[in-house]
Amino acid sequence: MDRDEFWQLIEQARGSVSDHDDGEAVAARATALLAARPREEIVAAQQVFWDLMADSYRDPLWAAAYLINGGCSDDGFDYFRGWLILQGRETFERAVREPDTLAQWPAVRAAAAEEEELECEDALGIAWDAHLAATGAELPEDSFTIHLPDLGPAEALDFDDDAQLAARLPRLAELYG
Repeated sequence: MDRDEFWQLIEQARGSVSDHDDGEAVAARATALLAARPREEIVAAQQVFWDLMADSYRDPLWAAAYLINGGCSDDGFDYFRGWLILQGRETFERAVREPDTLAQWPAVRAAAAEEEELECEDALGIAWDAHLAATGAELPEDSFTIHLPDLGPAEALDFDDDAQLAARLPRLAELYG
């Protein structure tokens, strides 16, 4: 499974649930769809997923998650990026390039109005759960690697500095102000 096939899986899962914004439902459907594929594709999907997680491991996106969720720990950032992957390729890639565009996304606007967090821990287990369902066994420990990039100096972006966040993410800061 390559990235294009992974994104097709996500789109198929999104298209087969009644609420595209329900991350848990999309993750469950993606798990079921993936479990029906050959074991090698399931294992490959795990690597693709973690490569996308590494691609999105960036300070500006973390700052966006911090604004959207009213704070964001390391695990919280993983769950936010899991939710973001389940929004589909176009949204994911746009948000990674320019996190402030999330302010235009209906799910983000609805979450702001309802003061809800946007995260999906279940997304992190799609391939793991699919492999377990398909084979009865856990994914082999050496089936994937995670290489997160260096975020740079800790002082580069202060998430608690409202003025700095507003300057870097003006639309999100206004939405969550």
